[in-house]
Amino acid sequence: MQIAIVLFDRFTALDAVGPYEMLSSIPGAETVFVAERTGPVRNERGALALVADKRLDEVPHPDIVVVPGGPGQSAQMENEALLGWLRTADSTSTWTTSVCTGSLLLAAAGLLKGRRATSHWLALPTLSTFGAEPTGERVVTDGKFITAAGVSSGIDMGLSLVGRIAGDEHAQAVQLLTEYDPQPPYDAGSPQKAPAALVEKLRNRSRFILQ
Repeated sequence: MQIAIVLFDRFTALDAVGPYEMLSSIPGAETVFVAERTGPVRNERGALALVADKRLDEVPHPDIVVVPGGPGQSAQMENEALLGWLRTADSTSTWTTSVCTGSLLLAAAGLLKGRRATSHWLALPTLSTFGAEPTGERVVTDGKFITAAGVSSGIDMGLSLVGRIAGDEHAQAVQLLTEYDPQPPYDAGSPQKAPAALVEKLRNRSRFILQ
């Protein structure tokens, strides 16, 4: 089983690393980071880089596709090198997944038309412009497509997929070994729970406000 995690300039690190930590535990799985060019790819802050060991064209038929999001997603929305690869990879993949605004790239590739999907809460309305049905759920499964909401939800997505592939007991062992037992110090992790003034402030600063 080959798992391809896509990288592009200004991706969000946890979008990629969260699913990696979960999915790389699947017995016999090979995880590869892919990009248009091999070498280091920097996150949105420029302070962290992950290394793409393979070019997109070197990994045409992965079993699992993982597309992270991040501010750099906007610049990729008409990048046919990436969108074409997503369509090709999806044609034979067992699972096609995304985290955060990575779902907008799947949508831009035409893969989410008529499907339920999620994304970062600030980006949800954009999904409908590509024919997808946006939901506010943390992880959404529609056929072989699994989309996760913002950033940290990629861990949930990865863990749920581990359970589907390797079984509940294996997934529970992964959860226990990673001690994934969220107990956040604040209860402001969704727009439904956060203070209304904070939600509005972030909406007004969002890059999606003009879309």
